[in-house]
Amino acid sequence: MTHVFDEAALRGVLGHMNNDHTDDNMLIARAFSTVPDVVAAEMTSFDGDGGDWRIVTARGDEDVVRIPWPGGPITERPEVRREIVALYDLACARLGVTPRPHE
Repeated sequence: MTHVFDEAALRGVLGHMNNDHTDDNMLIARAFSTVPDVVAAEMTSFDGDGGDWRIVTARGDEDVVRIPWPGGPITERPEVRREIVALYDLACARLGVTPRPHE
């Protein structure tokens, strides 16, 4: 059964991603979306199996991209950061972008 995170975890992670990591959202969405012309992306939700990003294309079409966590299912809030960092690193590799160091 998929782990469901509480509202505080969702608010905290989504707020952080959408306020502090807008470029990372774009990078992840572009790397994992099957749509080639993503011009905007926002992380909208996540659970123990993966995260959801709302994307907007150059034509103005909207869609949701569901991306599974690279390390498999998770159940703890600290694991969310680890998995998003792993997605970021994989996205950089897919797109040929040099990743910035992680703190």
